[in-house]
Amino acid sequence: MAASLASLSSSAKAGAPRRPPFNHQPSHRLPPPRLIPLPPKILFSQIRNHITTTFLRRRSSLKNISALETSDGAVNVEVDDDDDEEEEEACELVNGTEVSVDGVEGYLLTAVKNNNGTGLLLLSDVFGFQDSATRDFAYRVACNGYNVLVPDLFRGDPWSKHRPKSEYEEWRRRQDPNRIRQDTTSFTKWMVEEFAAAGISKKLGVMGFCFGGGRVVDVLATDENGYFSTGVSFYGTRIDSAVAGDVKVPVLFIAGDRDPLCEVKGLYEVEEKIGEGSKVVVYEGRGHGFVHRPETAEDDRDAEEAFALMRNWLHHHLI
Repeated sequence: MAASLASLSSSAKAGAPRRPPFNHQPSHRLPPPRLIPLPPKILFSQIRNHITTTFLRRRSSLKNISALETSDGAVNVEVDDDDDEEEEEACELVNGTEVSVDGVEGYLLTAVKNNNGTGLLLLSDVFGFQDSATRDFAYRVACNGYNVLVPDLFRGDPWSKHRPKSEYEEWRRRQDPNRIRQDTTSFTKWMVEEFAAAGISKKLGVMGFCFGGGRVVDVLATDENGYFSTGVSFYGTRIDSAVAGDVKVPVLFIAGDRDPLCEVKGLYEVEEKIGEGSKVVVYEGRGHGFVHRPETAEDDRDAEEAFALMRNWLHHHLI
């Protein structure tokens, strides 16, 4: 992915003319994606400023985090407040680019300063890949060195809070699982090919929230080529436990015990089918969406713990 990641980073940093970022060979199965720079007002005023404010507001509650109770015991969560300045500086150097793969839109956030050469496929909740909460979270993950690709799972038709709730199930039925599976496969292959072109052999990770959290299991269960090394599912909805036994890599499941859309009992059943290495982490008193859409001070603290746990999990399985 050297041509794309390196050129995006250097162009954003130096303001240099953008060179053609891809050099696909004719044998590549996917056509070269179309890259369009995100308007600065979207990437920086709407995302970076909000993220910086969120960092400053949440960091004050991190000093005493040590461990969390999980399905297999205690999992250490290491948080070092001394790294605040370095992390904020790194977050100034994240580049965002819109992409199109086989006609499906998405966006790619790449770490410029501390890029670790590893990619993450992030699957959104029902509000889609352009929702600010999803983009904020993707931005912050990229701040930790990752290249985060977020596809449009709904092909321009995400759910909206302004729609009547009575229409939700009809909208949901229009989201064909086979079509979504095909789209995520296309985006996965695109990432793999870009990494291969750059001589990077590291595997990928996949994570998702709510709707996307449920699809994490689907993606891993159909990963016949072994592209993914791990997955993270935040309060996944309508997880197909029947295919969980086909997942060959460890998955981290994070949820709240007051979430009516993601029952803890079901997560434990899925974890058992996947087998050794996976973990379920349940936060007491938390409801749906608390990690990427925190609404209270308690949500904030647990969201920060969950982010630290996810960060350590990814580092362990991908770096």
